[in-house]
Amino acid sequence: MNNSQMLITVSMMVFGTVFTRFLPFLAFPEHKPIPKIITYLGQRLPYAAMGMLVVYALKDTKLTESPFGLVELFSLSVIAIIHHWKNNTLLSIASGVIVYLTLINGWI
Repeated sequence: MNNSQMLITVSMMVFGTVFTRFLPFLAFPEHKPIPKIITYLGQRLPYAAMGMLVVYALKDTKLTESPFGLVELFSLSVIAIIHHWKNNTLLSIASGVIVYLTLINGWI
């Protein structure tokens, strides 16, 4: 890409980012109530997104080959237990990742 193409590309990305950041404030002003469908989606979509992330993370797990998905199951269990215990998302995810990497690489 030459310089003008790079400038156009970066400008379009900046415009898209700024537009999507300000769009909610334009679509839903402070003095108007938020539509019920938006409130409903705001309550439900985070759980749907987390479910999709779990499915995506586990899609390549081989249940017919050693270790038969036990590493993934154990790591998910660690995430669930620590999240239930401490209710801290970052701590539970970091702990699960550390356990997974430790087990999958045979560091213990």
